[in-house]
Amino acid sequence: MKAIVYKKYGPPDVLQLKEVEKPTPKDNEVLVRVNATTVNRTDSAMIRAKPFIMRFFTGLFKPNNPILGTEFAGKIEAVGKDVMSFKVGDKVFGLNDNGLSSHAQYMTILEDKALTIIPENITYEQAAASTEGAHYAFNFINKVTIKSGQKVLVNGASGAIGSAAVQLLKYFGANVDAVCNTKNIELVKSLGADKVFDYTKEDFTKDDQKYDFVFDTVGKSSFAKCKPLLQPGGIYISSELGYMAQNIFFALVTPVIGNKKVRFPLPVDCKRSVLFIKKLIEEGKFKAVIDRKYSLEQIVEAYKYVETGQKTGNVVITVEHNSKT
Repeated sequence: MKAIVYKKYGPPDVLQLKEVEKPTPKDNEVLVRVNATTVNRTDSAMIRAKPFIMRFFTGLFKPNNPILGTEFAGKIEAVGKDVMSFKVGDKVFGLNDNGLSSHAQYMTILEDKALTIIPENITYEQAAASTEGAHYAFNFINKVTIKSGQKVLVNGASGAIGSAAVQLLKYFGANVDAVCNTKNIELVKSLGADKVFDYTKEDFTKDDQKYDFVFDTVGKSSFAKCKPLLQPGGIYISSELGYMAQNIFFALVTPVIGNKKVRFPLPVDCKRSVLFIKKLIEEGKFKAVIDRKYSLEQIVEAYKYVETGQKTGNVVITVEHNSKT
């Protein structure tokens, strides 16, 4: 089968398209013929092993797993003898933010992981783009208690996490203000944002509006800058560690010092997220935003585009098959 392989950390050019052995599912695994996957911020961090702490999970000196990819959509081609929940022919999608080796024509995944049937109202490409960003957005929301009518600011509202966060927050009844660039204002409004700041023309941190929560889904601001925007008791959450890992420090000290808090959204339950997003898709309450589509052979270009930090929503990789694979 074809797969994208990397043997050392570095820029996207370390990726190579190679023929590798097709995996065989274990007794409790399913074999998925991958139709679509994505390139996302997690993949970009893994390829460069940055921040350095990632190496303790991905391999200290070189990658432990030579095939990247964290989310996918495809069709089950084989099942292990102990698998009960799925059968050959099922169309499935899923996520593992620790890595799935989905940048390939085939992959295996444990039956009990974050894997479920694709809703009938979406394509493979839409399914593949529906998990990672939404998982992190849902994890933001799970770190607080959202009440109907509360005000939330989403910084980076046109990214994969941000575009999902706007939709999920509206689902839970929040009033949502959003920050994005000029070209994405109408898109973000269509997702449900009540007010949109154009960061190319104004500094949202200087606004006099007060919020119950500020979600920095791109990690490009800071607690210090956003603190004046928070109501007493308000909470700031970022997708990034922040300068000198300050967001972890603030998450430890602000619950006991001051009346505005930081929480760090350590994600843990991919399965809950995938099942929740499936429910919303079926209800017509969530739709992944797709920026560009690339072929597996074009994946280096896809990584380079993601690394610009300018993508809108998700970047999808379509995986083609022929009779020999």
